Amino acid sequence: MKNIVLAAGYATRLYPVTENFPKPLLAIGNSTILDRLIEDIDHINEIDEHIIVANHKFQEHFREWKEKSDYQKPVTIIDDGSTGNENRLGAVKDLLLAIEEKRLDGENLLVVAADNILDFSFSGFVDFFKGKQTSLIMTYNEPEIKALQRTGVIVIDEENKVLEMQEKPENPKTHHAVPPFYLYKKEDLNHIRDCILAGCKADAPGDLLQAMLGKTTFHAWPMPGKRIDIGTLETYLKLSNYIL
Repeated sequence: MKNIVLAAGYATRLYPVTENFPKPLLAIGNSTILDRLIEDIDHINEIDEHIIVANHKFQEHFREWKEKSDYQKPVTIIDDGSTGNENRLGAVKDLLLAIEEKRLDGENLLVVAADNILDFSFSGFVDFFKGKQTSLIMTYNEPEIKALQRTGVIVIDEENKVLEMQEKPENPKTHHAVPPFYLYKKEDLNHIRDCILAGCKADAPGDLLQAMLGKTTFHAWPMPGKRIDIGTLETYLKLSNYIL
């Protein structure tokens, strides 16, 4: 199983901090946002490589980070060629780039966004995958309607099988929100290409999941803890001041 970290965004809402520096490498206490993700995933036995998809503008920063890193599993940096928001590929096409450049069709893929801090381990996600043997997403209860309108929302059955996916719905059908963490089984990777060719939005993983639901099965793993999406400068400054 490969760990793909999508880290090619430009984080304009964190300017000026991220104007010339990538958000995933910002310091959080005595570590970085990216390291806090990798440190956990690196200890999962099934993972045998970390693949970081970054933009061209910040390639040197990520390569310097890699030189200083000391993880059990090898780290690969992929340049998606973009230089700014105006020509960025988007999360879905960055995922496809990693699949094609690394020839990953025969691999199960853990896919994570690089701008989140978690207080739980991805190991439970991988264990859930071994039990269900389907592709997975995560889910958590979001009580606020306004928050649901800004994220993906799913409908699930009593066995956590995903029945429907809504991307930023005006009228959410449930309170089951989804964070940007996925586990794709190898047999489903061909559907990613098909969905992109069919017009799936390049920067909307939720739309990709909705398109794939007609072709395969997803289950949802309830998050056992909390996550913080570092989407604004205010969030980052508050977090970096008290996490060690």
